[in-house]
Amino acid sequence: MKLSSWNFWQNLKSETKQFAVIGLGRFGKAVCLTLHNLGYEVLAIDREEKRVNQALTDKISSHALELDSTEINAIKQAGISDFDTVIVAIGDYLSESIITTLNLKEVGVKFVVAKASSETHVKLLNKIGADYVVFPEREMGCELARLLSKPRILDKFDIDPDNSIVEFIVPEKFDGKTIADLELRNKYGLNLLAVSDGSEKFQINPKPSTILTKGIIMIVLGSNQDINRLPN
Repeated sequence: MKLSSWNFWQNLKSETKQFAVIGLGRFGKAVCLTLHNLGYEVLAIDREEKRVNQALTDKISSHALELDSTEINAIKQAGISDFDTVIVAIGDYLSESIITTLNLKEVGVKFVVAKASSETHVKLLNKIGADYVVFPEREMGCELARLLSKPRILDKFDIDPDNSIVEFIVPEKFDGKTIADLELRNKYGLNLLAVSDGSEKFQINPKPSTILTKGIIMIVLGSNQDINRLPN
């Protein structure tokens, strides 16, 4: 990937609120609906009239457009280059996905997110200039494996392929101990960022004397290898 997950997140959190999503299959519709519900302006695009009409009926986007994204003139005429972020959600059609991504970069779209359907597809999209590539099937598999092997980890944010920020439930082994007692940096190589107070509020950079209780939430930063050493 050319940009880390952190950069991708920062892009979504920027002031721009305009996104275009090309491809209204299951993945594309989910992206449209989520962004639309978050209050962003979303243009839904597909080459099939039926899918475009369905997007309007289901109200998953601000606008919907029937367009062949493999035609660069159609992209130019539709003004898609004005969108700061465009998501190419046609991962199951490799040639269409690649041509669309090339066209978007050609017309000057600043940030192109592309869905891949295989490892080879990921490599090709990176080579032709996609700014961020997602491989949902692989990521879902990794997430399932993590949940099964580390059930105490509630959420995980990848900074890069080797390092993450994780939110996990304090295990019984840490119950009643202070943060200083844990020696997280020395024993686990992890940096503690925050601890919940038993509610939805968090203490950022908590004091070493803070006593932990099993069941509350801690947020730590470190390598995936070190995170995997946390007790269940």
